[in-house]
Amino acid sequence: MSRKPFIAGNWKMNMTVATGTKLIEELKPLVKEAKCDIALCVPAILIPAMVKAAKGSRIKIGAQNVHFADHGAFTGEISADMLKDYGVKVVIIGHSERRQYFGENNDTVNQRTLAALKAELTPIVCIGESLSERDGGKTEEVLTRQLEFGLHGIEDVKNVVIAYEPVWAIGTGKTATDEQAQETIKFIRKKLSKMFTVKDANRVRILYGGSMNAGNSKGLMAQPDIDGGLIGGAALKTDFAKIVNFNK
Repeated sequence: MSRKPFIAGNWKMNMTVATGTKLIEELKPLVKEAKCDIALCVPAILIPAMVKAAKGSRIKIGAQNVHFADHGAFTGEISADMLKDYGVKVVIIGHSERRQYFGENNDTVNQRTLAALKAELTPIVCIGESLSERDGGKTEEVLTRQLEFGLHGIEDVKNVVIAYEPVWAIGTGKTATDEQAQETIKFIRKKLSKMFTVKDANRVRILYGGSMNAGNSKGLMAQPDIDGGLIGGAALKTDFAKIVNFNK
């Protein structure tokens, strides 16, 4: 089954209105003929300005987090409907930095994912193992637990995007080999086929999120089960366009 590639950038806590607008204006002509879906997940306060900057282009604007409640006394949080009101199309959920620094866990990932789907946003659900878990031979155990808890209660998984981000490769400059990434993402798809159906699993796009850049994207994207990338540092510069145009 043919799955449309998806390259999503994660700006993390970077950029201002001025620098973000400038980058998007520079990217627009560079990605206009891309054969993949494109998103930039930006800090919440930048969303209105970046939606305006990206208007009329191939670039969708996404968020980096979403609360699971529709509304209420949750100071500092943003609901799915609020994001949707401003033109957000996709949202990252369960990024390793959210898990590490802000107490995110499999249960909250599940609640946030259900809230995003309810609002017709595309959730990019992040899963991945630490270096100690990988060295301890626990990669498949960790990923299985994250998938089973994180996707609990979801009936139609085809609208979910999975991002495999080996924690040991995020922001370190390290990356899994093409073959290592393929092997792990193949396991994720196999697990999804058991949780749902083979047909459903083959419709889910699975991204690689471990320091993909302009230099290694072509090899990673050539793997049969890798459908795109969740890009960190490389999404903060025009090199992002080289990743988007991986097939050129």
